[in-house]
Amino acid sequence: MDVEPISCSSSGISTAVVLQAMPKIDEDHMLSNKPPKERVVEMLDMLETHVEKLRRGASQLEEDKDALLSTLDSVVNADLMYNLDEIERDDVTRYADRIISRCMTVEVRVMTQRDKMQEEALFQVNHLIDSLVITLRSDPETAKQRCVSYMNACSSQIVEG
Repeated sequence: MDVEPISCSSSGISTAVVLQAMPKIDEDHMLSNKPPKERVVEMLDMLETHVEKLRRGASQLEEDKDALLSTLDSVVNADLMYNLDEIERDDVTRYADRIISRCMTVEVRVMTQRDKMQEEALFQVNHLIDSLVITLRSDPETAKQRCVSYMNACSSQIVEG
């Protein structure tokens, strides 16, 4: 039994990771001198490699979607929008809303399995990050000091700026 990847072409999106197609299993190409368990484990190792490529590709798609939504938000809230008259601004806003709606129809989700303690730690870290963002808007210097202290707590090297 052997796993051979089927080649596929690029989707044309430069930022997307191009994934190989699902592997096909070919039992005739495995070396017959290996024990069955070893052959199956080798096949599973190859399949695991494909799963990791799939996860990396899906994660990249999630990042691409977030970047697109962030850019669209920046365009909608840009100072240039306020230079437009009301009718033009309304047209541009409707156009941007249509693009945002289309982007929101794309759902990619890579789940990371966590135990209860890891879930709680993730919740606390996200809470700290959210409060840092809020502080950044009202007191940038305090936010910078807090951010540096967070980075120093996570690093073996001292970060100064």
